[in-house]
Amino acid sequence: MRRPLTVLALLLAALALVGAGCGGDEVSATPETIEGEVPEETTTGEGNEDLPALDLTGDASAGEPVFASAGCGACHTLSAAGTSGTVGPNLDDAQPSYELAVERITLGRGGMPSFEGQLEPQQIADVAEFVSSSAGS
Repeated sequence: MRRPLTVLALLLAALALVGAGCGGDEVSATPETIEGEVPEETTTGEGNEDLPALDLTGDASAGEPVFASAGCGACHTLSAAGTSGTVGPNLDDAQPSYELAVERITLGRGGMPSFEGQLEPQQIADVAEFVSSSAGS
């Protein structure tokens, strides 16, 4: 008779724990440790403002070290860069076009900051070419 009571008590405790985990506060995908500054607000990425990098030809081999030094891998997975960030989209899965990569890198969107003031247009073109040409490979 003692064993069924123990099992019942454990079952009730487990149900209480599961019930406590449901609902409540919303949880976001924010890392515990972030290097650099996280912007208070980002641009919406809507519209196609002047994007100087779109007028340039990107160099993927020059974009790889910029991808690393700008900290892109802290948020994004990209096999070619050896990164496995999980905060932003997995670039291997997303396989963004050159144009989309230029837009997102320049303007930011959602949780991604704009790199317009941090990277030169040629660096943005180079990173966009690196990402668009190597994603998914």
